[in-house]
Amino acid sequence: MKTKYAAVFDAGTTALKGAMVDDGGRIIASASENLDLLIDGDEREQDPGQWWQAFRNVSRSMLEQAADASDDPGFDASRIAGIICSGQMQDVIALDTDLNPVRNAILYSDGRAQEQASRLASALEGGEREFLDIVGNRLEGCLPLPKLMWLRDRAPEVFGHIRHVLISSKDYLIARLTGVCVGDVAACSTAGAMDIREGRWAAGLCAAAGLDRTLLPELHAPQDRIGAVTPEASERTGFVVGTPVYAGIGDAGATTFASGVSRPGQYNINIGTSGWIATISHEPFTDKPGAANLAFGVGPGFVNAVPFLNAGDVHQWATHVFAGADYEKAHELVEGSVPGSHGVLCLPYLVGERFPVMNPDIRGAYVGLSPDTTSADMMRAALEGVAFSIREGMGSFDVAPVSISLIGGGARESAWCQILADVLDHPVEVFGNAEVLPAVALASLVFGDADLVHAIRESTTYAPDAAATRTYETAYRRFLTLYPALRTLM
Repeated sequence: MKTKYAAVFDAGTTALKGAMVDDGGRIIASASENLDLLIDGDEREQDPGQWWQAFRNVSRSMLEQAADASDDPGFDASRIAGIICSGQMQDVIALDTDLNPVRNAILYSDGRAQEQASRLASALEGGEREFLDIVGNRLEGCLPLPKLMWLRDRAPEVFGHIRHVLISSKDYLIARLTGVCVGDVAACSTAGAMDIREGRWAAGLCAAAGLDRTLLPELHAPQDRIGAVTPEASERTGFVVGTPVYAGIGDAGATTFASGVSRPGQYNINIGTSGWIATISHEPFTDKPGAANLAFGVGPGFVNAVPFLNAGDVHQWATHVFAGADYEKAHELVEGSVPGSHGVLCLPYLVGERFPVMNPDIRGAYVGLSPDTTSADMMRAALEGVAFSIREGMGSFDVAPVSISLIGGGARESAWCQILADVLDHPVEVFGNAEVLPAVALASLVFGDADLVHAIRESTTYAPDAAATRTYETAYRRFLTLYPALRTLM
């Protein structure tokens, strides 16, 4: 049998990326194109037309690369089994009857609609608590439903032309490919208008907002085949007419799925500039500060993601201060100290925090300095502080960890991986090919192969060291006293 392929895309904020994945999980072609972020004060927008142009460019580049692949000279676009995308969530992408944007997309990071969010809370009998119980997320001005109210209030002429509203950037690409407006239940969990338990639009919320729910897209599971490439889209992208297109999944859901988290007790820690802990539960986490909840879609349950603001930024700051921005030297410094950093503790809240405490005004601190303290102790203590913060956050979950995985830029610092295993007193699996896992995970939905990601996963497991764990147990108890003691001084 001839090899089959999946064309996989991620429509992020900074770039649109594509990969051609074969049915063995191998990426044979890839391409990307940068995207512009339009900033005006606190407003954050993007041009959906640029998303579509980037998609077209990336598609043609990948098809050319795949055709030139030396080990499969018989490749042609008819062997693509499906197209599937992930993308940023919580956007307002307003389209007219012909699926053309009536204005720029308002992004997830834009919180302009706080006034409308407050008005919506007042219109609900149960207020913000009723909203949280239905949606699974807190009512804020960054959610699409209040932002649609803002559009109606501030730009009525534009609002009058809206016939369809999409929530994820990837859904605009799907609309251009197929002519249909859909959304997956994970991405649409961020709309502020979906009953997260029922997986359907909440008529009562839309009515309270004074908005017609028929503007919202048809809801699907990520693995649903929702349409096919039209003749017009084929001409513009190079994909064959009739190529199946799948609903796909919002980016946070895609990352969780790719990390192998599929049931309670499995946790994935992402250490980027900021970070999050993600798991799956039987119910949304409506009692956790700062928690975001998504309907999973690819399996039962809910994705629970709790964000911590201070992660890789702490590593970057400490590397700049103590190692002259040299990450190799920073690694040597960490290795040059010892677990517990000779008694030095760091509260790593450089930019406030959302989890495990919620305080935008708190700032970081060191305690336990002495004449013998070295830059190596200070460097290591910074990374230990983030690990302690993650442990405190993990402690608020209801299910003890069965497995813990780690992704993100912080996973490249091996000393930090070991610190996390020791602080958490649990093995930590670090993926060596994390950058390809989301693409392969999405491709597995096209191929119907649940084992594909596991088959190609490369990982290293860091086991806790008993002596270091004992040291960290004492240090962690001290760490827990820092925030209560210092918050009154900030």
